[in-house]
Amino acid sequence: MTAAKDSKTNQTLMIVEDEALVAILLRDELQNAGYKVLDLTDRHAEALEVAKAEKPDLALVNIRLAGRDDGIELSEHLKAMEIPVLLISGQVSRASSAKTVAIGSMPKPYHAAEMVLAVAYLLARLKGNNTLPRPDQLEVFDDASFELDPAA
Repeated sequence: MTAAKDSKTNQTLMIVEDEALVAILLRDELQNAGYKVLDLTDRHAEALEVAKAEKPDLALVNIRLAGRDDGIELSEHLKAMEIPVLLISGQVSRASSAKTVAIGSMPKPYHAAEMVLAVAYLLARLKGNNTLPRPDQLEVFDDASFELDPAA
């Protein structure tokens, strides 16, 4: 158990969510699971600054952000920075239309504990480990995006 927790401590997450309580609960749950969570943001420009300062291993991005900012547009910029994005939104059809800029979607409402499982699953897959079961609520857009390592 300690080794698994230790391996997570070097994995960094970013949460971009306009609902402060949701963001705080999610941050706390992910930190309790051993992840480092960068400063919470709810705007496009702030999120890009945080991402540039310390490139996270995974960004959790809501679609509708503060100030009419759009999480899908933000996801395009994060993808260009080689930061994988998990969309966390109740806008399921918009999330599904963003398959080219995100690796998956976790529709609201979700429990924070389910998000921890989804994050662990996605981070493991990004490292080539496909042994974890996919959480039921998690939609993975493109399995090929996990094929980052060249075939031996």
